[in-house]
Amino acid sequence: MTLDVREIEPAEIDLVLDYFLDATPEHLELMGVDPTRLPPRDEWRRRIKEDLARPVEQRRGLVVLWLRDGEPVGFSTCSDIVFGEHAKLHLHVLKPEDRNGGVGAPCVRRSAQIYLERLQLKRLFSEPNAFNVAPNRTLQKAGFTYVKTHMTVPGWINYHQPVTRWVMQR
Repeated sequence: MTLDVREIEPAEIDLVLDYFLDATPEHLELMGVDPTRLPPRDEWRRRIKEDLARPVEQRRGLVVLWLRDGEPVGFSTCSDIVFGEHAKLHLHVLKPEDRNGGVGAPCVRRSAQIYLERLQLKRLFSEPNAFNVAPNRTLQKAGFTYVKTHMTVPGWINYHQPVTRWVMQR
């Protein structure tokens, strides 16, 4: 098995959109995603393409694609970027049958390195839903350190929920 982790190309954006817009209500709830906050496909695609066209220092987000043997298996997004300081990492495995298969930790580790380097970060946080065991285990295996569990709205598509905060420092 060969893993490749790299920044997403504009032609691959629909992988991210499909993941969220075609997800079951149960999967969205497990991630703490409020389906009413998901924008229409065309608007969301336009936003991501516009962001990809900006210099990295001015981006609102960064998306990294995970490939196993050349095929997309997952992706990571980085949001709440304060260039040179900190940002938030989010992690997603595309297909249910690939979840809990061991691809997450090495891909998250490599994604984190891309974010730390490209965005010149001192700290990289992640705040998965506290009840979603898989990403919490993955972050620990990838070398993130537990900070705390608390209530917050972890991202612009999420609702108020308990999250576990993890950090990786440069």
